[in-house]
Parts: sequence; C-alpha cells; structure tokens
Amino acid sequence: MARGRLVTIEGLDGAGKSTLASGLVREIAARGQRVELLREPGGVAVSERIRALVKDPSLAVSPRAEALLYAAARAQLVEERLDPLLGEGVFVLLDRFVDSSLAYQGAGRALGADEVRAINLFATGGLVPDRTLLLRISPVAGRARQYERAQEPDRLERESESFFAAVASAYDDLAREEPGRIRALDAAQPRERVLHDALAAIEDLLA
Repeated sequence: MARGRLVTIEGLDGAGKSTLASGLVREIAARGQRVELLREPGGVAVSERIRALVKDPSLAVSPRAEALLYAAARAQLVEERLDPLLGEGVFVLLDRFVDSSLAYQGAGRALGADEVRAINLFATGGLVPDRTLLLRISPVAGRARQYERAQEPDRLERESESFFAAVASAYDDLAREEPGRIRALDAAQPRERVLHDALAAIEDLLA
C-alpha cells in the first residue's frame, strides 16, 4: 500500500484555515480518496488537554514553556494518529503543524527559528508535510475577521499587532525558503477562489 499524503494548512488567525480545510475535505472525498482532517494543537486526547492549557487566557505561559507544550502536543499527534493514518494510505489534512511554531514561537516570541525547529524535529521524528498551503492575509484583516466571529479571543489572539506582524513576516520567509513545499495563497479572495487555488496547489498529490 502506498503511503498517504500529508498536507498542512498555515496562516494567521482569521486567514480562513478552517473554512478551506472543510472545502478540501469535501472535494478530496468526492474524488474517492480517503481523507482525514486533524487540527493542532489537538487531534488526540493528550494534545487536546495541552490545547486547553496554551489557549487559556487566564494562564501566564513563558515563551519556552509554550514552545515545548506545542511540541509535546505535536509529538503525541504524530505517534497516535499521523503516522498510523499515513501508513494506511490516508490523505491527511492538518490545520497547523511545525511551521506554526517556527512563526509564532520562533519569530513572534523571538525564541529563534533554529531552536524551535530543533525541538520539533525531535517531537515529530522528522515528519515533513508533502505540501503546505499558506493562507496569506494582513494581520489587520485577520484580526477583523476574528472580531466578526464574535468569539472571545484566546491567549495568543490577544497579542499585539507587532507580534502578528512578526509572525506574518516569518511565514513569508518560510515560503521563500521552501517554494517546493509551501504554496502561498491569497486569503483575501472569496472562499471559492481560495479553494480553487488550493486544489490546484495539491493536484499532483491527488493523482
């Protein structure tokens, strides 16, 4: 049996990752491909517990502890779900992965990309996505979409504009460094167009 594919979806909060993921699941399943959608941090019981910790606005979590918590949640997800699913030939869509930590903790928290990459290499056993879809949106537009959702912002969503500017810049740097893996999409477009562009960006993986 051929190994499955791993496609990750990245971008700032408010970029439309969940909307795109739902559309991709529908389109990929319609082609007769077995597809599974997971999210980070989360996807399995241990990782969901960690998600509650890192999202809780009442907690003060140090940058290093935050990076390690995300890596721990990721390690459990890889062990418990990602590796088994890929081994079964499943097409896996994952809402966030290592690139999120490189952008948010490496740049946003100023921990450094190399340091954050190292702990995540250990956490994932070196698992690398076959393709990453980066939804590009300005921090201001992303924040506006969050307000439209009328949900209470979590701990990270309460960060400053400068924090999100650093995260967005880091994502752009990653896209320039790995153009073969990371495909940047204009998330300001209508959702149907974003979905169309995303499908085009992964078409070779669906063959």
